[in-house]
Amino acid sequence: MASPPDLAVSVIIPTLDEAAELPTTLDSIDAALGPSVQVVVADGGSKDRTAELARRRAEVVTSGPGRGRQLNAGARSASGDVYLFLHADTRLDPGTGKALAAALAEPDVVGGCFEVQLRGPSAARTIARYLAAAINRRSRVFKTATGDQAIFARRIAFEQVGGFPNADLFEDVLFYRKLKRLGRTVVLRPAVRISDRRWRRLGYRRTIAKHLSLRLLFLMGVSPATLARFYRRVR
Repeated sequence: MASPPDLAVSVIIPTLDEAAELPTTLDSIDAALGPSVQVVVADGGSKDRTAELARRRAEVVTSGPGRGRQLNAGARSASGDVYLFLHADTRLDPGTGKALAAALAEPDVVGGCFEVQLRGPSAARTIARYLAAAINRRSRVFKTATGDQAIFARRIAFEQVGGFPNADLFEDVLFYRKLKRLGRTVVLRPAVRISDRRWRRLGYRRTIAKHLSLRLLFLMGVSPATLARFYRRVR
């Protein structure tokens, strides 16, 4: 599908050593939004061929480490009316463009995210399906989102909230919190397909427990910098 009429979308992808994942993600962008859509890859210092592969099909900017910094660097180079922030291991559905156009036809919608489903060797497991369902329900009930849900925002809304914070962790949650205060946010289908690799790395139960612990501590007021140190120790 081509990019939606009257909706200039810029896709911004933060990367760090994602040579194995990035080409297929770029393919999914072409299928969902058309080959002429602007794609900006914000690389945080990859040691593999990520930047080389990206330059063949996208604009590449470099930034210091930290996903929030990368996303802001990508946004500074983007020219679209809408920014779609996509992880390098997240695949768009061919219906993404139509869903975006329908949502943003509503003038009070400032942004939103997509539902998710897991992909990969463990995706057929019951726990993987329950996990995706829980993430989707959390987003709809609590109006929150994480970066792997393909957060999107109107350019003007992104600028009004000051972009992503330069936090060491939860920059996505903090950004979305500011976005929903600005106007209406929506959770869209069709789902994006996210890699199961981080859940397979430590195991589903351990990874879920780690993420729940981090989120609880975050909601209790523990700083993202402190949580990032804990995250690195248990990763």
